Amino acid sequence: MRIGFGEDAHRLEPGRALWLGGVEIPSERGAVAHSDGDVVLHALCDALLSACALGDIGALFPDTDPRWKGLESRVILEAALARVAGMGYRVSQVSGVVTLDKPKLGPHRAAIQARLAGLLSLPPDRVGLTFKTSEGLAPDHVQARCVALLEAP
Repeated sequence: MRIGFGEDAHRLEPGRALWLGGVEIPSERGAVAHSDGDVVLHALCDALLSACALGDIGALFPDTDPRWKGLESRVILEAALARVAGMGYRVSQVSGVVTLDKPKLGPHRAAIQARLAGLLSLPPDRVGLTFKTSEGLAPDHVQARCVALLEAP
């Protein structure tokens, strides 16, 4: 078994889409990013890559490369999963924490959990999600931290 940790954060601005765990969340503000800015998928990808000592998503999809402008984070996740599989591992369980002041994410938990489970080919009870606010300390950002447990089939 292997375990990996990943983290990502983006500034929020009006007029941008807010994507979390592959789900578009209704919001007046979204992440400023080179890709779609899905901090959950970005943190998850880094956790997967970290578990197998394969670097991070910045090395695979650098934000300095115009080919990746507006890239769906699902594509990044698929690339990370392929690399993990190439090392002989599969995802067994993931857990994530999202910090965001507004909007409240509780009503979106089931949708995000189901989407992540589908992307990872896991049952939903192997995808843990916790939502927090910054208590006003950082209201203009969204952040995610993820842990991934991998096992050899």
